Amino acid sequence: MKARRVLLSRSLRAVVDGAMAVLLPAYLLELGFGTFEVGVIATATMLGSAFATLAVGAFGHRLSRYPLLPAAGVLMALTGLGFAGLHAFAALLAVAFVGTLNPSSGDVSVFLPLEHARIAASATGHERTSLFARYSVLGAVCAAAGALAAGVPDLLVARFGFARLAGLEAMFLVYAIVGAAVAMVYAGDRIDPASARVVPLGPSRGIVVKLATLFSVDSFAGGLVVNSLLALWLLQRFGLSLAQAGTFFFAAGLLSATSQFLAARLSRRIGLLNTMVFTHIPASMFLIGAAFAPTLPLALALLLCRSALSQMDVPARSAYVMAVVTPAERPAAASFTAVPRSLASAVSPTLAGAMFAAGWIATPLVACGLLKIVYDLVLWRACRGQPLDGAS
Repeated sequence: MKARRVLLSRSLRAVVDGAMAVLLPAYLLELGFGTFEVGVIATATMLGSAFATLAVGAFGHRLSRYPLLPAAGVLMALTGLGFAGLHAFAALLAVAFVGTLNPSSGDVSVFLPLEHARIAASATGHERTSLFARYSVLGAVCAAAGALAAGVPDLLVARFGFARLAGLEAMFLVYAIVGAAVAMVYAGDRIDPASARVVPLGPSRGIVVKLATLFSVDSFAGGLVVNSLLALWLLQRFGLSLAQAGTFFFAAGLLSATSQFLAARLSRRIGLLNTMVFTHIPASMFLIGAAFAPTLPLALALLLCRSALSQMDVPARSAYVMAVVTPAERPAAASFTAVPRSLASAVSPTLAGAMFAAGWIATPLVACGLLKIVYDLVLWRACRGQPLDGAS
């Protein structure tokens, strides 16, 4: 299967992304930075990803896109080395911007448009939705497993007498090793040049602009509670340890993976658009409820309920974008719908960090939930009746 390398790459990257989303705030706090600086670093990672993804969409038609994938793996390796070896805020900010570190639960990197185009070329109709579901499920399961690894630094401290900072740095070295492995996965890839043809957006520009605008609202909201900031919220409000936070994100990831697997079946019954909207709204309501939960067990229960629904739109959304554009436009469409999402989500972590620093720790969760509900309702109204290529 042409998508096999993509699925393997997604799995490898998701493991370390899941760990880094929990460890990044702990690492920055260990270095002596505050919550605002954590938000700034998270913003830089997402801004950098947005600009890299934009370059793929704007210039990918002039180059063969697939050699970019091993190069992205090399960049991932350098990112891990940079975070492990540099401690100055300015240096970490620069690495965060140019690198591939992902503080969120989803894939927001230069890999995304390239891999989405590959998947879209591998299947059609409902089979494409199922393949996107596999891509998303593998990412969610592996990210959940990676979240469990967030307890490794504390284990190294307790069992082997490591300094806590050294244990955290070791995890970034693991991230670098995985990046090198991803580069090797794609280095052996051989693609028919005729199948790698890429063109800029043309006849599908209108619907892509509409979707990009709507997706940016969703991503701005999601950026208020990326996993790194949600971990920070749990650490500060309830005093969770890294191991406990990792266990929670593991459970949340498993629920997310299960729901994404079911999304393909649900979309066959009610359609891609309805799957995107009518699973998202209750998830947002659970998030708002968690913001006001008086006890840790209730907060975790509501967040787990949210996890069981909040990512069902991911494979449906990816398949929907690929289904409303022509095949040659797919890389550009994936890029130009991802870039506004990345830019919008890049702004909000800094805003959320400032809210945390001001003591408004419930505000980011409430704002996220309300904005997502508005997005879902507008998306449903704006895109009803949009013709698809059979993946309705």
